[in-house]
Amino acid sequence: MQIITSINGVSVRLTDERWQHIINRHPELVDQQEKVLEAIAKPDQIQAGDTGELLAIRFYSQTPLTSKFMVVAYREISVDDGFILTAYFTNRPSTRRMTLWTQ
Repeated sequence: MQIITSINGVSVRLTDERWQHIINRHPELVDQQEKVLEAIAKPDQIQAGDTGELLAIRFYSQTPLTSKFMVVAYREISVDDGFILTAYFTNRPSTRRMTLWTQ
């Protein structure tokens, strides 16, 4: 299990089970765990998800797919505990979601 601190100061867990889920659904992320964690710790922006989760978004000029944005969906369930739901690369952040924080 990996733990990273979000911009809100919350410890966010990436469990082995969640990591396996992520790489099974998004095999391009197999060697990208460091980027997933970095997106939580040093996002370019945070957007609101559909069901209370937060979306940490960080741009990477080099990924296995070309330049992409990493999106990491996570929940902060208390002031000191949270967990990652999923992660994926995208061409651009959603324009329909509410931006909660920008660097």
